[in-house]
Amino acid sequence: MMLFSVTRSLLRGAQRFDIHRNRDVHRWVAPTLRELRRRREKMGPEAALPRSSHSDWNYSAEIFAFGKRLQESFDANVLQQAFTHQSFIEQETRKQAAVGIEQPVLGVSDNRELIVQGEQLVAEYVEAFLLTALPRLPRQFIASVREALTSEAQLAHVSAHLGTKDIIMAAKFPIDDALLASTLKAIVAALQRSSGDERCFLFVRDFLCGQLNQHDLYEYLEIADPLRTLQEYCKERGLADPEPRLIGNVGRNTLLAAHQVGIYSDRKLLGTGYGESQTVAVEEAARDCLRQLFGTELHMKPVDFTLTLSDCAQHLTRRSASGKVEKRQ
Repeated sequence: MMLFSVTRSLLRGAQRFDIHRNRDVHRWVAPTLRELRRRREKMGPEAALPRSSHSDWNYSAEIFAFGKRLQESFDANVLQQAFTHQSFIEQETRKQAAVGIEQPVLGVSDNRELIVQGEQLVAEYVEAFLLTALPRLPRQFIASVREALTSEAQLAHVSAHLGTKDIIMAAKFPIDDALLASTLKAIVAALQRSSGDERCFLFVRDFLCGQLNQHDLYEYLEIADPLRTLQEYCKERGLADPEPRLIGNVGRNTLLAAHQVGIYSDRKLLGTGYGESQTVAVEEAARDCLRQLFGTELHMKPVDFTLTLSDCAQHLTRRSASGKVEKRQ
């Protein structure tokens, strides 16, 4: 019995010691954390630093990993040039000149030439894809969709999600949308030089034209006057002038009024629309007619994202050495 009593006493002492030790830790940890937080708030937010400022930065590994993530075969030198902007070259030249190097040698060129080439490739491939995937959509609206898909904001969005922000070599940081967009254009040109036209087209199709997936095309179209646009379209195609007719209405002269308007051309119904007034109903009917004529109905088949370069070849053009525009065979 005495042995058990001694054992219980020792265990109680050990428990009290652990409790006091834990309490002592908590007494000094909480005030310390509060003080560190107070000092951090007093100093303000930390300045944004580029990924290259970290000690584990390996630029060659980042360039290599970028191509592997996209499952593309890039020439390492050309890809590095695509990520190097003129401002970085000028900055490094000034740094070397400041330490007495009269003729600095950086071993890499800037991406101005690649940006110009990439911009032409992007515009050409996107337009050829749209003309093939949406054959009934007029060229003026094809141009509107192309401009939306190749806008600076859209290119910057795609570029940022491809992971270019940490690899871009530029004088200013953080990287803005203009640098992100121009870098993506340079990457397209670098891929064309490294792997050829086919891989370049597939890259543009997947990452730029793919933004159309599950989107209404009319998000990219600005049609201020649908009825007038419909009249011009019918006139160009040799169709009879569209004629709006009131099909039915309910709740006239009430807050819940609804009008149904149909638009006819040569006694054929082109489309219908509903609205709280006849003016709104005519506008909606004209939009419905345009959808029917352009092949962009709400129940349209999904855009074919399996088109290849050969499928779009008839809409591709290139400039020969003489400057003439030729069809790409």
